[in-house]
Formats: sequence, C-alpha cells, structure tokens
Amino acid sequence: MKLLEGKVALITGAGRGLGREEALLMAEHGCNLVINDLGVDRDAQEGDTKIADQVVEEIKRMGGKAIANYDSVSDFNKAKAMIDQAIGEFGKLDIIVNNAGVLRDGMIFKMSEADWDLVIDVHLKGTFNLCRHASVYFRELGKAGKLESKGRIINTSSNSGLGGNIGQSNYGAAKAGIAAFSLIIAQELKKYCTVNTVVPSAATRMTLGGAPQLAMLFQSKNKSGVDIFNPKYFTPLIVYLASDQAEKISGETFYLCGDECEIYHGWTVANSIHNNGQPFTVELLSSRFKELIEGVKTKFPFDKIYGKMLKR
Repeated sequence: MKLLEGKVALITGAGRGLGREEALLMAEHGCNLVINDLGVDRDAQEGDTKIADQVVEEIKRMGGKAIANYDSVSDFNKAKAMIDQAIGEFGKLDIIVNNAGVLRDGMIFKMSEADWDLVIDVHLKGTFNLCRHASVYFRELGKAGKLESKGRIINTSSNSGLGGNIGQSNYGAAKAGIAAFSLIIAQELKKYCTVNTVVPSAATRMTLGGAPQLAMLFQSKNKSGVDIFNPKYFTPLIVYLASDQAEKISGETFYLCGDECEIYHGWTVANSIHNNGQPFTVELLSSRFKELIEGVKTKFPFDKIYGKMLKR
C-alpha cells in the first residue's frame, strides 16, 4: 500500500544519509519530491550539487518524480523559493521535512562565534525559514477552503538537544530549540497542518564523523545481527507521519532506532519535595536538597543507551 500517492514533499538535506533514505522511501510510497541539498561536507565546507542530482536520478529510475534544489535553508528568501519551486513543478505542496544540518563541534571554551552562528543558522533558523513559508501556504489554502488535507511539517531534533552531549553546545541548543519551536507552532497551525519532531539515531556523516567511541557504536550490529543504526530503518516513521493516517497526530516528539520507537513529552518532573504550604528558606533547601536529587536518573550518556540497544 502506497501511503503518499500523489503527495508532494520538500526534503532539506536530502542528498545523503537520513534525508536520502527518507526521499527514497517516500518516493517508493508514491510521493513527488524536491531534493534540497547544498552537497557540502558535515562542517559545511566543500560543496557538490551532484549529490542532490544523484538522488533525483535514483528516484526517476524507480519510476518516481523528483527535482533538485541546491540552496541554503539558512537564507530566508531562498527557503521561500524552494517552496515556490515545489508548487511550480508539481502544482502543490503537502509535506516539509526539515533535515538539513551541519556540525561544528567544540568545547565551549574553544568554540568560535562563527561556529556557533553557522550551526544555529542552518538547524534552527533553517527550520524556522521553511516552516514560516510553508505555514503561510497551508494557511492561505485553509482559509480559502482549498486545503484537501492538512499539510505536514516534520522537523528533526536530536538526542544531543534533548539530553545533552559534550562538545555540542551549539548543535544541542539548536536541536532543543527545534523541539520547543515545533511544539509551539503545532498549536498555532492546528487548523492547517500537523507539526511533529523526530529524533533519529543513525549511522550518517554526522554521527560517524564524531567521537571515535560513538562512531564505533553506530557501526555495530545488535545481538540479533541487525544493523539497527542503518538510516533506512528510521525512515518508516517519516512516511507514516507524512501520510493521511497521521492527520490527528501533532505537537509530538518521536524517537526511533531499529526496533525501538518512543514518544517524548518535554521537560517532565523527575522528583519533588514539599514544605506543607510554607515557602522554602535557604536553610531548609540546604537540608533537603539531597532528598530532591537522590535517585533521579537520566537517559545519558550516549554510549550506555546505544550499548543497551545493541544487546537486544
């Protein structure tokens, strides 16, 4: 069954890794696609537009329809042009998948302003740019009574943003921002489109080019012999959220890796202490703070989480 027959999607960062796999599976499900990719390496250096062209050709060989776009998501006007290109080529736009990203890792005491700005611009501002222009399009259709089904916006966050990862303060801040941003605009756009956030764990240039220990984990197979970090195993989540079957799902954050799919619900209360209706004093907090923090567990560090997955 093809879940996206006749739909039109714009996927940013679709030349390699997750974006490429998302595009291929969406095409397999009948979706027409705009493949956006600058073709740069993981830290936004040398570029090659052939990267997007290659994915377009793969889709065409499958019998699908696709066109390439080589512009930067961080440019407000070029982001609008991407949406116009999709509508001009295919007559409409149904789905936005914000996947484009770069890395400029470094400890905070060594991070340059340029490295901070670039990562925030591509991830957080880039996501805003596409969502801003797509929201206008979906809203105008809705107000004119021409919205056949709600639009779909799927934004990409990261475990680095939801739980933190040393050396990625810029990337983590951007990804945390994307999760909060998505939650808010899902409420603002509920009449016209769904907005959801996805959190992948996959072996891509972004992950394999990082810390050696994590790179080794991402290339490992689980106890059942399955390469659970292969990007193709993440993409079914994208296809489902983009389909009509997910029309009532919005404002959520989903994690998928191999055989595990989870739903996140923001900053939750892990523990609490109370003082019988009376305000705390410094002295009372000092005497009871251990009670508050004892036994509270976090999901990180990364290697322990992924190591657990590989044992299944």
